[in-house]
Amino acid sequence: REAESATRRGVWLSGSERTIITGCSSMDVIMPNSINALNGTTIKIPCTFTSCYKIDPNMFVMNWTYQETLNDTEEMIMAYHKKRGMVPLRSDRFGERVMFAGNLDKNDLSITLSNVQIEDEGIYNCNVRNPPDRITGQHGIQLNVVTEPLSFSPLHFIAIGASVGGALALLILSMLVVKCLRRHRKKELISEEKMEEEEKLDAEVVAEEGNKHTD
Repeated sequence: REAESATRRGVWLSGSERTIITGCSSMDVIMPNSINALNGTTIKIPCTFTSCYKIDPNMFVMNWTYQETLNDTEEMIMAYHKKRGMVPLRSDRFGERVMFAGNLDKNDLSITLSNVQIEDEGIYNCNVRNPPDRITGQHGIQLNVVTEPLSFSPLHFIAIGASVGGALALLILSMLVVKCLRRHRKKELISEEKMEEEEKLDAEVVAEEGNKHTD
């Protein structure tokens, strides 16, 4: 009853006090289905998880495994140790190229793989268990390694040239239109000034003739 009552209040008592995260449904591992890496570079392989309970270092279980295909045996490349935290496991394939890059306080279990090789292609599995959650979270991500950045075919350059040429032509046309409008406006201003001068001269002539008649 005490445990049941505590659970309802948001606290689980199991030897030590465990805090339940409110609004949580179950264990869930979050990561994309695939990721691309350029040969020879360093890639971050992301993995985060949600759980109804905060991590208890004495009960938390986590490991990363690698397999070339779904039909191949999984090779463990990193595991959680309650005293040492996340520990990379050295292997012939990866050596010391796998490093922990996450933050356990934020449920981030991401790793980095440096000097990526073509042979590193495959599935990287993020396996998590966070008691008293009974569900073990697991998700795999496919790493694809490319040997060079995205290249452009002649058709790409033609399309880019056409786009740039079209934009340049539109810019020139816009400049010509603006220039024509300015010239037209200038002519209108000159015409208005001439009309004002003519009206002024007419007024002066009329005034002079009026003065003559008066004299």
